[in-house]
Amino acid sequence: MPDLPTECKTVLVIEDDANTAALVVLYLEREGFRPLTAADGPKGLELAKRHSPDLVILDLMLPGMDGWELCRRLRRHADIPVIMLTARGEEIDRVAGLTLGADDYVVKPFSPRELVARVQAVLRRMRPAPDTSRKIISHGDLLLDMENRRVSVSGKPVELTPHEYALLEALISRPGRTYTRDELLARLYPAGDAVVIDRVVDVHIGKLRQKIETDLSNPRHIVTVRGVGYRFADRIPHSGREDR
Repeated sequence: MPDLPTECKTVLVIEDDANTAALVVLYLEREGFRPLTAADGPKGLELAKRHSPDLVILDLMLPGMDGWELCRRLRRHADIPVIMLTARGEEIDRVAGLTLGADDYVVKPFSPRELVARVQAVLRRMRPAPDTSRKIISHGDLLLDMENRRVSVSGKPVELTPHEYALLEALISRPGRTYTRDELLARLYPAGDAVVIDRVVDVHIGKLRQKIETDLSNPRHIVTVRGVGYRFADRIPHSGREDR
């Protein structure tokens, strides 16, 4: 096998079917990725912690620890992009996987070439912006450091999933501008995967609010525009109640 470039990305494939794993590894190597493999959940979690891969391809039906639990633990450990790979194609399973923080969802049988294209697309979305000038946005007690992708509330750091961060960055960058659910969905899944429903946005917004709002009954930052979507408040309300 030819030497891989030093800048190549590491992709961890957690898949218990040896033939599927070998096929995915073959196509990843062809595109210059450095693949690692694990055949069960505990081994996959160990490799993720040891090697800090750039992306994880995760099968849901795994021995030792299923993909749902493994995705939760990966999210607690690091902000690693995850593509779920599974034979389960029901909408409820897809939505559940995406709301756990998965960045994409591929149903078996799949095209290895398409899977690698999705890997590349997810990594492009995770790539930092070329403008490295420091940009900090504050809104009351909320502070977003866009250069370092850090969020704090009242001076305390807040850990966001990639989807929560993407929503916050989009909304806070254009305060007062109303985004439809479809527009926000396109921010989360720019490939326009038809299996994703717009109510997934509501789930992510709800979790984001839990982390940045001090009063969920009267949110000061992210405001619901009924029947349309969401906007970021252009000012901190001093009295009265925002439309939730």
